[in-house]
Amino acid sequence: MSEVTMPRLSDTMEEGELAKWVKQVGDVVEKGDVIAEIETDKATMDLEAFESGVLQKHLVEEGTIVPIGQAVAVIGDGEPSETESEPDAKPDAEPESDAASETETETETEPESEPEPESEPEPESESEPEPEPEPEPEPEPEPESAEASAAPSSVADKLRMSPLARKLAHDNDLDLDSLTGTGPNGRIVRADVDAAISAMADSGTTSEKPEKSSSSRSSSRSSTSDDDAEVIPLNKIRKVTAKRLTTSQEIPHFFLTNVVEVDRLMALRAEVNDGLAEQGIKVSLNDFIVKAVAIALRQHPEANSSFNGDSLLRHRRVNVGIAVATDAGLLVPVVADADRKTLSEIGAEIVALAGKARDGKLKLAEMSGGTFSVSNLGMFGIDEFTAMLNPPEAGILAVGAASPEPQLRDGELVEVQKMKITLTVDHRALDGATAAAFLRDLKGILEQPLRILV
Repeated sequence: MSEVTMPRLSDTMEEGELAKWVKQVGDVVEKGDVIAEIETDKATMDLEAFESGVLQKHLVEEGTIVPIGQAVAVIGDGEPSETESEPDAKPDAEPESDAASETETETETEPESEPEPESEPEPESESEPEPEPEPEPEPEPEPESAEASAAPSSVADKLRMSPLARKLAHDNDLDLDSLTGTGPNGRIVRADVDAAISAMADSGTTSEKPEKSSSSRSSSRSSTSDDDAEVIPLNKIRKVTAKRLTTSQEIPHFFLTNVVEVDRLMALRAEVNDGLAEQGIKVSLNDFIVKAVAIALRQHPEANSSFNGDSLLRHRRVNVGIAVATDAGLLVPVVADADRKTLSEIGAEIVALAGKARDGKLKLAEMSGGTFSVSNLGMFGIDEFTAMLNPPEAGILAVGAASPEPQLRDGELVEVQKMKITLTVDHRALDGATAAAFLRDLKGILEQPLRILV
């Protein structure tokens, strides 16, 4: 018999949500079979069985957030385990499933609070250190014992919370006295806190702790009425995005912008698509840009690097990340070895990766190993913007829309398609002149696009 634990499915993963059980208790599983779907900070991924056997127990319910390394299921030979009979011998202990059903381990943040009811079984004996039950209980045995037992039980119920439930309640400013536990022995679990948060959002009210003064309450509220705002909890992707962008903002960086004439590039794209139409192949302007970036990075290996504390990592492979907007947030799948792939291969791969990103089906390998990124907002009509670095990459290219502009050529005023590209650079890894040389040559490749096809 062995436990299936929550694995680390991405480089930034600290915990995962068990979104769905694919295999049920009693099902026969083979090594490598998918037994559950795990939602990580980047995507939904499969949890595979580590060995063959019978799925004997689910240790967590669907929707539970589980830290890396915690057991989520038990695979055995189908025979009842000895531990299943242990709770009968220890009625006072909490069931094992109770501990595993929480998203955090059973480490209470207030260790002194729970033992108090056990160490003081007689609340009326404060004046005598030694318990003396003989003289006291005769006058009022039943009322005092009932009242005494109720008080410690009530306190214990309120204090019996998992660390995650306590943290969620604190972060959302919930009054603990207002929570009712639905877990074993009246324990307050994460579902109770989530229900209270949802009820608070639906009613448009905010729970305030009694000890807060009116001045602190007024300062914590915004000028907008609570009825005018909807509380939307962050999903895992947006939490990780916020954390990484905060890190990105701390990096010393600078921006370089260039204007590219793309008449030839757009004409070549139309010609390529006409020639490949019978094969069902179609390439976009962004595919040409990714290929051109890969070629320029191969010509300027210093731009294909990362800052590494007391050293620089100059990457041998050219792996270009593509920023993809999804309903859940921004994801950056990676086209590996983009400099070695044909234009049609890059186009097909970007379409496949973008589809997986929007469906939440990207694999870890498809989001890892990027050495440079491209963010294109031209399809939204954005003329120019600056993109934030995607650490630990030293550069990211922001691409605006191609639009016609008047230009004087040979004494005549003509209309030219132009596009602005802006390079964001980690100044710790690249200097201005080095980055400028890279951007200059990238502009040259885009303006002479036949170099992309050679």
